[in-house]
Amino acid sequence: MDFLTLFLIYLCLVLAAVGLLCICSGRKESFLARSVNGASQVLSFVIPSQLQSVTQRVLHRLFHTRSSLFVALHILLQAAVYGEYTWEVFVYCEELQFHLLLLLLPYLLLAGNVGCFILCSRANPGIITKSNHASLVKIYPYDGVLFQKGIVCPTCNMEKPARSKHCRFCSTCVHRFDHHCVWVNNCIGSFNAKYFFLYLFTLTAMAATIAVITTAFLIQVVLLSNMMYGSYIDDQGQEHAVEILFLIQHLFLTFPRIVFMLGFVILLTLVLGAYCCFNLYLALTNQTSNEWHKSRRYGCSHHVTLQPYDRGVVYKNLYSKGIWMNLKEIFKPPTALERKNA
Repeated sequence: MDFLTLFLIYLCLVLAAVGLLCICSGRKESFLARSVNGASQVLSFVIPSQLQSVTQRVLHRLFHTRSSLFVALHILLQAAVYGEYTWEVFVYCEELQFHLLLLLLPYLLLAGNVGCFILCSRANPGIITKSNHASLVKIYPYDGVLFQKGIVCPTCNMEKPARSKHCRFCSTCVHRFDHHCVWVNNCIGSFNAKYFFLYLFTLTAMAATIAVITTAFLIQVVLLSNMMYGSYIDDQGQEHAVEILFLIQHLFLTFPRIVFMLGFVILLTLVLGAYCCFNLYLALTNQTSNEWHKSRRYGCSHHVTLQPYDRGVVYKNLYSKGIWMNLKEIFKPPTALERKNA
């Protein structure tokens, strides 16, 4: 086994471990986290130290610093999907006389998605500086559970406003911090949350639209060929009526790239759709991903406790003002003046 193969195997194992640890984040003593750490320690006795050092530097570069790698991967995947859609699906559907507006819809969604992507990645998410700290600290009250008054960020050397968090990728504190998105290479905070929401929505709609059009094309091909009413002879020489599995195999052999793309965009639609619904839930309840994750440690109550260090502490979301006002806050973040007059 050569050095490159060994490196790739080790990198895959470490990436899998990182993924599991990301899932287990917030559960410091979970069984799964301990298992992953134990597996990493065992591998450290087998893998050469130089290889471990190189892998750690690569992983640190990918997952602990700002990097354009995932942005490039994002663009590459979009280009591959739209290339296949343009050169095969669009052409075939046009010959089958699909409605032109339906075929152009993915391109319209792409234009909107690119615009939201640029705005989300280039916009200031709400970086807290010494000049705006005094105004940002007045916007949200401290709930005494997730956010407590007097906590100073050791890196920025400033008191953390309520709903803020220090991002280890960008090395800055962000107002109303949601998460750091590697796909846009920027934090998601108070001032670009609306762009991220629209970016995610258009990305989901793009995948769903391409999946629907591609599925409609393949169904039309099957119907025009009358394959559903045919039969085939298996390896034993027996004749069988055409079944769904046979149709899928036939389509994969006839249009391999189209069927592969369809499977990818269907999976993408399901994953992005679920994540889009989760973000909609957060927006309607005026929570961030960071707050939702941290609040899982506490129970639910209609009353707010003021004893955050007790084991029986419970958490209530103080920032929800009703569905309409919560959604409005995403698209028009409050200022200190608005908060004072509220």
